[in-house]
Amino acid sequence: MTDSGPAPLPAADRPEAAARLRDALLAASFTADGLLELLGAPAYTALARSETVPALRATRGDTPLETLVRLFLLQQPVPSARVAAVLPVEEAVETGWLVRVGGDEVAATVDVRPYGGPGGEDWFIVSDLGCAVGGAGGIGQRAEGVVLGVGGASTTLAGITVRTPVAAALDLGTGSGIQALHASRHATRVTATDLNPRALHITALTLALSGAPVAELREGSLFEPVRDDEKFDLIVSNPPFVISPGARLTYRDGGMGGDDLCRSLVQQAGERLNEGGFAQFLANWQHVAGEDWQDRLRSWVPRGCDAWIVQREVQDVTQYAELWLRDAGDHRGDPAEYQARYDAWLDEFEARKVKAIGFGWITLRRTGSAEPSLTVEEWPHPVEQPLGDTIRAHFERLDYLREHDDAALLAHHFRLVGEVVQEQVGLPGAEDPEHVVLRQHRGMRRATKVDTVGAGFAGVCDGTLSAGRILDAIAQLMGEDAIRLRDQTPAQIRLLVEQGFLEPVV
Repeated sequence: MTDSGPAPLPAADRPEAAARLRDALLAASFTADGLLELLGAPAYTALARSETVPALRATRGDTPLETLVRLFLLQQPVPSARVAAVLPVEEAVETGWLVRVGGDEVAATVDVRPYGGPGGEDWFIVSDLGCAVGGAGGIGQRAEGVVLGVGGASTTLAGITVRTPVAAALDLGTGSGIQALHASRHATRVTATDLNPRALHITALTLALSGAPVAELREGSLFEPVRDDEKFDLIVSNPPFVISPGARLTYRDGGMGGDDLCRSLVQQAGERLNEGGFAQFLANWQHVAGEDWQDRLRSWVPRGCDAWIVQREVQDVTQYAELWLRDAGDHRGDPAEYQARYDAWLDEFEARKVKAIGFGWITLRRTGSAEPSLTVEEWPHPVEQPLGDTIRAHFERLDYLREHDDAALLAHHFRLVGEVVQEQVGLPGAEDPEHVVLRQHRGMRRATKVDTVGAGFAGVCDGTLSAGRILDAIAQLMGEDAIRLRDQTPAQIRLLVEQGFLEPVV
C-alpha cells in the first residue's frame, strides 16, 4: 500500500481465472496443512504475531510451495520464471492477481491466506496487502478503506455461529468474506453487505478462489441494503465495533457515538429474523459510571427475541485506547501526533463518563414465546471452540424449561452430559466437604456449586429413572422427607439443565 491508498484489486468477474489459480495453489499444497508442514509450528504461529523472519528463513528454497508462500503470504517479489513453473503467470498478471515489478519479477497485488474450513475444505481468504499476516495487528500503518483478512475476531464469530441448514443467511459488514464463506456451507442463499465497496470486491475474490457458491453482494451500512420485507434464518456480523472518536478506519470504527452502532445493530436485527432464526454478533459496549452494564445490554434486546449475551473481556479506557492506537500503527509515527490522538480518545471517554469497555458475544433467537429469556453474564474463562452446537443447545434447553413446569420436570428422565466431573472442596480430614462443584470439560467449561442432593441426583442421572423417582430414592437413603425434596429440588434441576450439565432424554 502507498500513501495514495490501497492498490488496485484483481478482476472479480473472471471466475474461470480464479478457478485455474485455485487449482495451481492446491497442486502446490498451498493449504493450511501444507503451510504447517513446510514452516513448522514455531514459524507458522509467529506469522500470527506479525513476525515474518522465521517464515522467510523457512522458504529459502525453490520448491513450488516456498515460491507461493513468499509471493502471496510474505509479499516478496519472485522471479517471473520461477512463478511460471507453479501457476499461470500471464493470466494472473492479466487478471490483476500479480503485477510485474523490476526487470523480471512479479509481486502479489493482494494477500492470499490458506484457511482450513470446518469440514476439511481448503479455502483462501483474500485481503489487502499487509492486512492478513497477524490479522488486526498486521504489518504497517492502516489506510482508510483497507480490508483485513483473518483475525481473532473473525475466527471467534465463525466458531460461535450456529451451523444448521437454513434457507437464507445474511453477513453484515462482510469484510473479506470469511463469514459468508462459512455460511455458504449450510445456507441455500447467502447475502453479504458492506459499507466499503472494496470489501465487497474482496469478498467476491475470496468466494471465487475458495470454490464457494456466489453470494449476493450489496453495498450499504448495517441493514440499509436489506429490503423491508426480507427476513433471514441466520444473521452474523463482526461489525466495526471499536468505540473511538471519529471514524478514521472503515474496517473497525463505526462512525456513531459510543456504542451506538452495536446497539443499533442488535435492536434492528429482531424484525429481520424468521421465527427460530439466530442473529449473532461480536460487540463492544461501554461501562458507564453509575450504570449497570448488564442493564445497558438488556435494553438493547429487541422484543420477541431470546438473548444470550456473554462478556468475555473488560479493559479500562487507557488499555482500550492503546490497543486500537497500536492496531492503526499510530505508535510507530510522530510521538506528538500519537499523544494528541491518545488525548482525543480519553477526552471522548471522559465526556461520556465511560470507565471501561466490555467485549463479548451477543446471540439473539426469534421466539414466539410470550416470555422471552434474557441472559447477560460475564464469562472470561477458557471455552472450547467451536461453540455453535453449544449455543444452539442452550436455546433448545430454554424451550424445554419453558414448556415443563415442576411436575412435568419431575416426571421426566435426564442424563448427565459427557465429561462432567465432580470436585469436593473442604478442609483436609473433614468428614463432609464444604461444597461440591460440578465442572464441564467441554463447551463453555462451566463450574457450578451444588448441594449433596444435587450432586447425588446428577450422579445417578443416566436416563433410566424419572427425576421424581431418583429424588424419592435419595430421600430414603438420607432419611429426608421425600415430599420436601420434590418441592425444593426442581430449582436446582432447572439450573443444571439450563447450564448444560443435564440433558432431557427425548
